[in-house]
Amino acid sequence: MAIADILASIDHDLLKLHQARALLSGDVAPVAKKKVGRPRKILAAPKKAAVVVPAAAKPAKKKRNLSPEGRKRIADAVKKRWAAQKKAGSEAPK
Repeated sequence: MAIADILASIDHDLLKLHQARALLSGDVAPVAKKKVGRPRKILAAPKKAAVVVPAAAKPAKKKRNLSPEGRKRIADAVKKRWAAQKKAGSEAPK
């Protein structure tokens, strides 16, 4: 167990003892609330050493290419859509 873990454990035990003493003695002392947010590095649990294992080599995804015929179909559809929008816009009442 690391020294930081031991100190954090002692601090936690002391806080619990102070709360119990205040409760038994009838003192209405403000109890320290748990702080919001990320704990400090000293109080945080130690990270285990991560073992880096190389991932299995995945085959690269094949790039999908658009054929010239497909490109022409899309261009024609877009031109048709633009013409319909232009026609609908010119027919709007002014």
